[in-house]
Amino acid sequence: MLIVIALASMLLMGALALDGGHMLLNKTRLQNAVDAAALSGAKTLQQVLGTGNASTLSRDAALNTLSQNANASGNSELATAIGGNIAGFAVVELANSVYGPFSFPGPADASFVRVTVPTYPLTGFFWDFAQSFGNAALADKAVAAIATAGPPPCGVVPIMVCGDPTKHDPKNGNFWGYKFGDLVTLTCGTPGSPSAGNCQLLDLPGASGAADIREAFCNGIKQCVGGSVDTKPGMSWGPVAQGLNTRLGLYNGPVDATCQPDLYTDYSKPLVTMNGEPPTPMYQGNEVTSNSGDLSTDADDVLDIKDWQEASETCVNNPGTCTGKRERRVLNVVIGNCAAAGSGVTTLPVFGTGCFYLSQEVEQGAVKEVFGQFVEDCGGADQTTIQLYKTYIGNGVGVPSTDS
Repeated sequence: MLIVIALASMLLMGALALDGGHMLLNKTRLQNAVDAAALSGAKTLQQVLGTGNASTLSRDAALNTLSQNANASGNSELATAIGGNIAGFAVVELANSVYGPFSFPGPADASFVRVTVPTYPLTGFFWDFAQSFGNAALADKAVAAIATAGPPPCGVVPIMVCGDPTKHDPKNGNFWGYKFGDLVTLTCGTPGSPSAGNCQLLDLPGASGAADIREAFCNGIKQCVGGSVDTKPGMSWGPVAQGLNTRLGLYNGPVDATCQPDLYTDYSKPLVTMNGEPPTPMYQGNEVTSNSGDLSTDADDVLDIKDWQEASETCVNNPGTCTGKRERRVLNVVIGNCAAAGSGVTTLPVFGTGCFYLSQEVEQGAVKEVFGQFVEDCGGADQTTIQLYKTYIGNGVGVPSTDS
């Protein structure tokens, strides 16, 4: 009797190991395939947005990616479960918010794609044996998966860099007149005046008073920018400089303590200045030149984005050696057409967004300028980034799913 009981126990343990391991393996394979399908659908949606059949093209791309993964080596069981009926196996839905509601074909301004496989039946092995011995309440052996993908969260500092639409050649590294790696200064003068410079402050919701502006340049504004933006009539340069300088570990004025500095806060001193006409960057009396982002003069090296990248990697690879937050010195800025800028609130067209490396502290003097370099690997407007999100259930509620 004891031997029989022991053998039964061993059999159940073996069944648990075999069926449990089999479920875990196939759950992982299915989740990977569904993740890839959601990314493919969302990427296609961004590419065909505005066309009459954008939803159908996105769904077809997602299902095609899922089917290709199922037909890959090692996924024969998944391919068998699909059985040539991919549309009956997976559900593709769209929404304009990561929280939903998701449906098909979804809203006209949809940007998020959700792929759901509600049930993927698996071979039973000992599972069927357990069901036949009084465990009829045990559900059939199956796994499920769900994935949501879409564009990254929007967030900008409220500043527009004035671009030139005739100088846009991304293939050759020229973005509306700005070349990646070159040292430039964003000079924000009075809008509509001869000294308006090459940037304008933006009138974005949540950035009206001095405290709001300081916070906006300190932490950015979680807002997507569309085809146009409104400029801000006043400059409020003190709060602008105070907010930006927190990214370098400089805290002047009533700045928010939650504004962390970058992992690397060093910059060349004395500061680089702009002199002459046309304005030329100068360091200790010598012209600053850029060699693929490496700044120097005939006499000195200037701390630049290359130094920042190297130092940041060292910090990341040696946890505990640095304090702060990575990439705080990279500003997501709007690039647009400032030709029609006026002295009051003016609506200006947007070309795209770019990432601007803050190379030194922002002074609060009469000249309102920000020195930095455009970052080579961080987003012209032609670059579309798609990412996976935690999937939320209960449309519009924001309850995270445990199955994503």
